[in-house]
Amino acid sequence: MSGARKTFRIDGDFEMYRGGIIRSPEIAYETWGTLNERGDNAVMIFTGLSPSAHATSSEKDAAPGWWEDIVGPSRPLDTRRYFVICANSIGSCFGSTGPASINPETGDPYRLHFPMLSLEDIALAGKQLIDHLGVDQLAAVVGPSMGGMTSLAFTTMFPEASRSLLVISSGPRSLPFSIALRSMQREMIRRDPDYEKGNYELGAGPITGMRLARKIGMVSYRSAEEWEQRFGREKVPEERKTGDGFALDFEIESYLEAHAQKFTGQFDPNCYLYLSRASDLFDLAEHGGSLEAAYGNIGPQKITVVGVSSDLLFPVHQQQQLAEGIAAASPGKDVNYVEMPSIHGHDSFLVDMDRMRPIVQEFFAGL
Repeated sequence: MSGARKTFRIDGDFEMYRGGIIRSPEIAYETWGTLNERGDNAVMIFTGLSPSAHATSSEKDAAPGWWEDIVGPSRPLDTRRYFVICANSIGSCFGSTGPASINPETGDPYRLHFPMLSLEDIALAGKQLIDHLGVDQLAAVVGPSMGGMTSLAFTTMFPEASRSLLVISSGPRSLPFSIALRSMQREMIRRDPDYEKGNYELGAGPITGMRLARKIGMVSYRSAEEWEQRFGREKVPEERKTGDGFALDFEIESYLEAHAQKFTGQFDPNCYLYLSRASDLFDLAEHGGSLEAAYGNIGPQKITVVGVSSDLLFPVHQQQQLAEGIAAASPGKDVNYVEMPSIHGHDSFLVDMDRMRPIVQEFFAGL
């Protein structure tokens, strides 16, 4: 049955990958479709950094989801055929336990007392969730962006838990360019006076820092070619100018400001910092001693790796190397690399549906 957000409480102590314990954390999730009698048609989606568990609409929640064009009846990930699960990452702020949640031991928000977060923690929480739902083995794990790294962790930590894997615009580790950008985003947030060393009141906090961090994010999620085609040097109309000679002369500036304002207030700053840092810290080589060894520990037999030609954060050579590395480590597996030509950069999996839908459709048609 499809439904709105549900919550699963993990009983007892949840031991974090890099140390520390969370007591009885909650995981917010949504499901669509029906688990069949054999229990073998479940698909787990791990999200990027900022989405909630609401990947698509349902009878109980008609609001469009962040992957509305991909998940649903008659769509590439067909909920008439598959039982689809999507969880809000542990450490996030859309229903799952994270830095903005109340620490049961103190009665106050965790804030920076939340243990260091790793993508392995998100993967472990996902495994406990599918166990709770009665799924012995997934038909597929799907992960775009940060969710792709989480999916790699999941299929390495639990090699028998899924028969197939779809990784989109991701990689086995973050490259220095991506780490540098996220480091600047975190510094903007932490240096905002309203950050108050993480002790801001929930719902308030470093608004300016979050706005600036979001603008850097938006620039890195798209491509220069898209900006050129979409905005060129078009200027904003006189009636929309602020009177500040250094702001909002160009439509691209107005676009970035609108997205920054929309994001501010929707995402808790501490949660953002924790998830951003977890993305930088992830290194698949930790699950084998080297990337070559780790590739051999990935469990699924069918694996498709998707790269986007204009992606700045996870450039295509990373996806090529990932697919080649897995194929070399496990010659008997069905490993495919697909390069998607798009000018929409890292966000192509969210916005370039004419190109993304057929790739996902073909992956699931072959299961």
